[in-house]
Amino acid sequence: MLKEVTVDRVYLAQGVTDLRKSIDGLAALVKEEFELDLFSSSLFVFCNRQRDKLKILQWDHNGFWLYYRRLREEIFIYHQIIIRVL
Repeated sequence: MLKEVTVDRVYLAQGVTDLRKSIDGLAALVKEEFELDLFSSSLFVFCNRQRDKLKILQWDHNGFWLYYRRLREEIFIYHQIIIRVL
């Protein structure tokens, strides 16, 4: 069941991500490469090379949510600078 959750931070992955990765692959990126806490109340956002797809990873109580968004004709404005909340 979907419910409202509090999100403290949103992290945008710099550059492009291979969106063939599923929950385990994206979680490994967050933990090993970004060195961030997977189980915090944060969203981890990943974008593909064409910038027409996003995946968002979120921990919720006892499991992960993986949101996927695909645009039909436009692209996401996804800057190449790193945005990281410390």
